[in-house]
Amino acid sequence: MRTFLYILTTLSVIGLAFWAYRENYATQGALAETRDLRDDILQAHERLAVLRAEWAYLNRPDRLRDLADINFDRLGLLPLRPDQFGNVDQVAYPPDPIIEFDNAVDVSSLGGQSGEVVQ
Repeated sequence: MRTFLYILTTLSVIGLAFWAYRENYATQGALAETRDLRDDILQAHERLAVLRAEWAYLNRPDRLRDLADINFDRLGLLPLRPDQFGNVDQVAYPPDPIIEFDNAVDVSSLGGQSGEVVQ
C-alpha cells in the first residue's frame, strides 16, 4: 500500500511540475504579446502625433492665404465681408408638421378600464 501511495505521490508531483512548466511558458507568451501590443500602441500614438503636427503645419493661416492668392483665378475666392453674414432670425425654418389622428386612442392609465377615449 505504501508503494502505491509513493508512486501516486510521485506521479502527482510530476504532473504538477509539468502543469507549472506549461503555465510558466504560457504566461511568458502572454507577457511578450502584451509588450508587443504596447509597443504597437506607442508607435501608433507617435505616428498620430506626427500627423497632427503635419496637419497643423499645413493649415497655417498664412500658408492658406498664400495658396488662396496663388490660385485666385482658378478658384474665384473672395475675402469675407461682415455684410455676408446673417442673423438667426433671418433663417427660414420649415413649419411644424400637422399630425392628424384618424383613430381614437385610449390614453387612460388603467389600460382601458375607465372607458375614456380621446378623439
